Amino acid sequence: MGHQNLTVLTEFILMGVTKRHELHLPLFGIFLVIYMITVVGNLGMIILTKVDSRLHTPMYFFIRHLAFIDLGNSTVIYPKMLVNFVLDKSTISYYECAIQMAFYILFIITELYILAVMGYDRYVAICNPLLYNVIMSHTLCHVLVGIPYLFCTFQSLLLTSKIFTSTFCGSNIVSDFFCDNVPLIPLLCSNARQIELMIIMFASFNLMSSLLVVLVSYILILITIFRMRSAEVRKKAFGTCGSHLTVVTVFYGSLLFMYVQPESAHPFSTDKITSVFYTLVIPMLNPFIYSLRNKEVKNAFHRIFKNPCKLCI
Repeated sequence: MGHQNLTVLTEFILMGVTKRHELHLPLFGIFLVIYMITVVGNLGMIILTKVDSRLHTPMYFFIRHLAFIDLGNSTVIYPKMLVNFVLDKSTISYYECAIQMAFYILFIITELYILAVMGYDRYVAICNPLLYNVIMSHTLCHVLVGIPYLFCTFQSLLLTSKIFTSTFCGSNIVSDFFCDNVPLIPLLCSNARQIELMIIMFASFNLMSSLLVVLVSYILILITIFRMRSAEVRKKAFGTCGSHLTVVTVFYGSLLFMYVQPESAHPFSTDKITSVFYTLVIPMLNPFIYSLRNKEVKNAFHRIFKNPCKLCI
């Protein structure tokens, strides 16, 4: 597009998942199936934890919000990517890019804090089981969910407004398959350094603070479990946090691999694969991790399946 500024820029060109056009149709089929599984899995988890009264506990309250976040995050990215595969183009309008980035930032950061809150919930359940219902009250659960939503909405609006009120110049090619803040920084010719520092500051705080809560929670959990005398009780305690620990390991592992290593440590293609994994694949895996490893969810599914009229209540 040559040199242009904010007033004339109308669209961005996304580099996409691959430049090989012959792969667009097969990738469309693969990602369509993944998206359908993601929608069914997360929507099913939301409905199941809502209609089954036995799942009206703090743990499943947080799982429901995690499913909502995963559903939202994948919906922000998948539809536009699928349309581009069908139309064999990789463009996104200026305002679509801004909206996509705003919601992506909101959902991806909120997921960090929801996972941290779930770690705290498991700590209370295992280390203070007798006071669990008192500590994890209805009010506290809503506060622990509401604060991340508000804080992450603030971050999302701040970063999006900073970027899209700055001046774009030079190329309009975004080096990713969706609009994220980092790939847009090289396209700015004003406030780029200031926005980059702001992104680094927020990203460092979000990642380290949420990870610290998770690590401290599980250190205390492990100390409590190893003090238990019964092997059966220890196994049960491990089982109550196994699903969450699996999700945390996969999610934080992919993020750390993506952002902590220096750029020279892995090629751009590896970055893209990692990005696809934590933005598109993990939202599909999470509901299955919580359902396949959880007897209560399986039992709830069988109860609803045997009596589908409960969905009408």
